[in-house]
Amino acid sequence: MAELTKEDVCINRINKRFGKGVIQYGLIEDGDKILVGLSGGKDSLALVELLGKRARIFKPRFSVIAVHVVMKNIPYQSDLEYLRNHAAAYDVPLIVFETSFDPTTDTRKSPCFLCSWNRRKALFAVAKENGCNKIALGHHMDDILETLLMNMTYQGAFSTMPPKLVMRKFDMTIIRPMCLIHESDLLELAKIRSYKKQVKNCPYESGSSRSDMKGVLKQLESMNPEARYSLWGSMTNIQTDLLPDAMKEPIL
Repeated sequence: MAELTKEDVCINRINKRFGKGVIQYGLIEDGDKILVGLSGGKDSLALVELLGKRARIFKPRFSVIAVHVVMKNIPYQSDLEYLRNHAAAYDVPLIVFETSFDPTTDTRKSPCFLCSWNRRKALFAVAKENGCNKIALGHHMDDILETLLMNMTYQGAFSTMPPKLVMRKFDMTIIRPMCLIHESDLLELAKIRSYKKQVKNCPYESGSSRSDMKGVLKQLESMNPEARYSLWGSMTNIQTDLLPDAMKEPIL
């Protein structure tokens, strides 16, 4: 038997963690029609590949379509032919949806927030128009842990982006099938597959708290190589009797 290459090991690890996340959190059910937001970044390219391959498996039976949202008031150099070919390679049809936003409509919100909000609205619109019941987003484990750290630090809330979020008001479910995959593996996959990076010249783009939290997560892992798993486990190991609100009387 031929020895597995480094690339084979990485792909096998991604497939294993992808499958585990899908099953553990009940993300895909028979008859689902799933919309993937395909921005052209490594995460969305990987998600199209993983879901497209998974849809070829006999059970559960589900279908996948992708949408690329073009924000017309932001300079773009998206290679639509590349995105279409990538999606087609995994039997996933691609829809191109154009929209825009006016940053002067709400000066209390940053242009980045307004852009993100309008992209999310576009996903819901396309999902509804095409009879989808789920929207798959390309967030990985690092994204979810960084959001946890950000919410604790800046919002004073122990919360993050869940693997599955049922939005009954909109009759739609958000799923994050790559929730157990490490970003380092997706970076390696991008090299293996030679993913073409889309060029986005955003006039509002700048440093963010998220990039700071990437550094915090790396620092925690330098202190404890198992830190990410401890953080992940803490979300289902909340010991309320040892938290301030649970104390009936002050400890003397």
